[in-house]
Amino acid sequence: VQTCALPILGVAYQEFVRELHAAHAEAGFSDLGRSDGFVFRSLAVRPMTVSELATRLEISKQGAAQIVEDMERRGYVERAPDPDDRRARLVRLSARGENALATARRFHRDYERRLERAHGKEAVRGLRAMLEAIAGAEQSVDPRLRAFYL
Repeated sequence: VQTCALPILGVAYQEFVRELHAAHAEAGFSDLGRSDGFVFRSLAVRPMTVSELATRLEISKQGAAQIVEDMERRGYVERAPDPDDRRARLVRLSARGENALATARRFHRDYERRLERAHGKEAVRGLRAMLEAIAGAEQSVDPRLRAFYL
């Protein structure tokens, strides 16, 4: 009996996320929230205002402000005056946020290397090509995703 392969994609993603959370917890980042990765990826590109972050995350300004306040309380982001606009404040990754992002980047590289050792480089290239086809070409060059790998 042949079944559809796509449901297993969700299961594989859940396992990937579980391992990522374990790596973060082992590195001292056990308090990461569900939205934090999106913020890390956005702020890795450059510091931005809460309004810009809201636009980038496709959420309300109030929602972005709540996320930023929570992440600031946990020490992952900080706010500073915008040197180009004294009325605005920029949100940027703190040293703790940079370290958490570095942990995620290291995890991603190590995970892919582990897949290559287990299944071969060609198989991983094929998987990447298939996932890019599923996600769409614009997603594979999305700076919010690329920020994890740079």
